Amino acid sequence: MQPMFTSPKPETKLLPGFTSELHHFVFQSFLTFPKRTQTETNFHSPLNQNLPSIPFIPAAMAGAETDTDTSKAKPRPIVRLGIFLISHSFFFSVVFSAAGVLALLLLPVLAKNTYISENSLMPGSVAPMLSDQEVAEANRLIDDLTALNSKPLGSVIGSRRLVAQYMSNSGAEVSFHKFHPQINQFHPLHFFSSPDSRRIEQNVSCALHGVNTVGIIRAPRGDGKEAIVLVTPFNSAKVNKNEALSLGIAYSVFSLLTRVPWLAKDVIWLVADSQFGEYAAVSAWLRDYHTPLFSGLGTIDAEMCPESNNLHGMEENHFTERMTYDGFKRAGTMAAALVVKVGDRAHQYEDSLSIYAEASNGQMPNLDLINTVNYLAVHRQGLRVKVEKLRSFLDMGWLETLGEMFELLGHYARSINPQLKFGIPAAEYIEGSATLASSLYYQALGVPTGPHGAFRDYQVDAITVEILPKVYTLGNRRQNDFLLRSGRLIEGVVQSVNNLLEKFHQSFFLYLLTSPSKFVSVGVYMIAFVLLVAPLPMVAASLFVNASNSDDSLNTEKPAPSATAADSAPLVTAYESSPLLSAANSSSLATTAGCITLSSWKWLYAAKKSFVVYLWGSVVSLLPYFICQIPNCTPTTSFIIWVLLSILSLVVMYMILASPFSDANNSRSQKEWAILKSVTMSAAFIGLCLMSIINFATAEIGGLLIVPMCLMAYPLKLDVKTRSLRTISRAACNLVLGIVGFPPVTFIVLKGAFEGYSSISVGDFWSWVESLWVWNSATYLYIGVVHLPSWVLCIHILFHHC
Repeated sequence: MQPMFTSPKPETKLLPGFTSELHHFVFQSFLTFPKRTQTETNFHSPLNQNLPSIPFIPAAMAGAETDTDTSKAKPRPIVRLGIFLISHSFFFSVVFSAAGVLALLLLPVLAKNTYISENSLMPGSVAPMLSDQEVAEANRLIDDLTALNSKPLGSVIGSRRLVAQYMSNSGAEVSFHKFHPQINQFHPLHFFSSPDSRRIEQNVSCALHGVNTVGIIRAPRGDGKEAIVLVTPFNSAKVNKNEALSLGIAYSVFSLLTRVPWLAKDVIWLVADSQFGEYAAVSAWLRDYHTPLFSGLGTIDAEMCPESNNLHGMEENHFTERMTYDGFKRAGTMAAALVVKVGDRAHQYEDSLSIYAEASNGQMPNLDLINTVNYLAVHRQGLRVKVEKLRSFLDMGWLETLGEMFELLGHYARSINPQLKFGIPAAEYIEGSATLASSLYYQALGVPTGPHGAFRDYQVDAITVEILPKVYTLGNRRQNDFLLRSGRLIEGVVQSVNNLLEKFHQSFFLYLLTSPSKFVSVGVYMIAFVLLVAPLPMVAASLFVNASNSDDSLNTEKPAPSATAADSAPLVTAYESSPLLSAANSSSLATTAGCITLSSWKWLYAAKKSFVVYLWGSVVSLLPYFICQIPNCTPTTSFIIWVLLSILSLVVMYMILASPFSDANNSRSQKEWAILKSVTMSAAFIGLCLMSIINFATAEIGGLLIVPMCLMAYPLKLDVKTRSLRTISRAACNLVLGIVGFPPVTFIVLKGAFEGYSSISVGDFWSWVESLWVWNSATYLYIGVVHLPSWVLCIHILFHHC
């Protein structure tokens, strides 16, 4: 049919002040006018001289032109990218998963050298002032403490009195802090409570208490609003040689700081009574330090145990009346804390220093604090600095082979471009991998590696430094040199922190260490996690679309797609959903998406089943609270009871919540397992992402276990029915992943790989889990609320009836 007018269409211009919708309305109004001549359709009024010339076009042609413009409209690029990834999710899931594991193995290679970000720290810019005079005073304290060991009667009171007297003689304010040990018992609300909320139990024995000795130096150039804390744990019942040395090191620095004119922050020396544990003593003091005076919590001990008001037992001494204080003494806000210990292990070649930084739930101090200690120890005192590493990684052959490959790649890259710095020596890669694995392990465990962890609960940056002498038995001259070098190290750290104008904030709080002088920042190690979990939403969307399209084709009596679930790859995607990509180029995209959303209600049944399983995981996490009430229960018995109650509760919850609402038509759906897998992967993805915010290390290790299990989950019945090499291999992989992914089995495998299988018992898993909830580790919640339900759903998919 020839068009009525062959003249070219004039360019349409919007009138001033008209929107496009208003202009379209005017244009349509013209189309409804009666047919007129060309002359009649033009307006010649002086008011309309600026209006554009609009030719007459029939309404039918206008409607056809509008439909054509709509059909040419394409979705936004981000939508097309998402549809493309979903359509090819099998390929991209394999690529992303492999890239995530490779990125994790590359972290030691990508580690950067540490540097000090805060300019005001200026470590080593001032010559140390600690001299032989302070060392001589420290030796006298060590000799006096050692002599008390030969007097068992009254040695506890004598050691406290002696330390307090030395503090007082240096000019510091001295006070005593009494505390009772906390009863380690599971309570679900402790995971969400602040450190201040845990109070003394009503049935605590007043005879069991420890006494911390606290000395405070008021800064001559400060206003009392900030403080630096030094902590030296010691067992008042029996002071050994190492504890006496640590007290001597701290006292040499403390006595010096009472005389220096440059001190701008108060200094607190906490001699923590470690007879009930180092962490318990420090945590109790911090809890009372941050307790407001008007709350009444600070006097609860005196009210419950009035007979033990005599904290130090030396009322007969005139020194007590003059120099000690009965009240709880405080200083300013804590800028940083340093725990000083002398280690039991002796290094063969040189004095060394071990740094422990991990706190609860993977919290780390500001990297500048570690860098300051490392710089002063290496470049000023000549100490060999070490961080913990997993020794079992040093003997792994495949890790050595991988390190040699990266070393060869580095040589090849530098031969092409000498400026490229990719690749490190194989020995350095092995050391970095062992240190990185240790950092990941201790952060994922969520248990502090020392008493410094109590400070992170109050957002105070703190680390534990353990100084290891070259030989265990120190001579007189050797001991003086050891005390001098160690004391000057502590003095340098105090000087640097004293220079701070504000709290640590310039450097990283989220990082992984590969050596004392190398780290991996959050921007690098998160890439590995993102690549690892990226396949979960892609494959979940692909499974849902494929299952919905299959159900729609069955309902409309159309031939089913050529590729069925039984013949697809482990990830049911392939190119079945390619029509979704082509539909994106037409106006039927919205209609297609609407059909998928409205007609595919099968996901509600899968979501309900997943909800029941995740609710069961929460119940399992609360069961230890009741098991702990059973008296005289061994770890093995507790674990068996936990397993039996967990199985029973799963059966009961499924019968009550799932079965009455089951859909009778689900048996006709050949894609029910695919929808359930889609919901499972979505829930696992959300759980891993949330856990990465709380504790990245837990999310990373959990992703290495959960992601392959979710991606590979496939009904064994379909694999056995097909009986091909690919399906049999897939079934075998699913069985292995299902066994290894069970939390107790995972624990046994990892502990056996690191420590050997000779000493493993059934109750070890209960003891490990008990330590997690005692320390309020979020890893315990992850195991019960995320990992265990995902494992159960994957096992359910494996044994699906299809």
